[in-house]
Amino acid sequence: MGEDTEDDAGRVRRIVRVRGRVQGVGFRMDAAAAASRLGIGGTVRNLLDGSVEAALEGCPEAVETMIDHLRRGPSSARVDGIDVRREAPRGAGPFRITG
Repeated sequence: MGEDTEDDAGRVRRIVRVRGRVQGVGFRMDAAAAASRLGIGGTVRNLLDGSVEAALEGCPEAVETMIDHLRRGPSSARVDGIDVRREAPRGAGPFRITG
């Protein structure tokens, strides 16, 4: 399992894989809007197996709020489950959709 260290600015990093009906339903755009509201950096992308992966970096409270948001997704999605992996912060830039 990855590290759970905060950087000097108190940020944490989480990699979240979301399973269910999460592609083609506006999931990535919804995630990007939520991340922007929360001040979270990172990326979100579709994976070949039909899941979505989000790399989240920010203050611990905002990242946990974002993970809760990903558990629900937009109303057009159906989230069957998520996996969360902890990593050391890398200094992610503004949140963006990558694929």
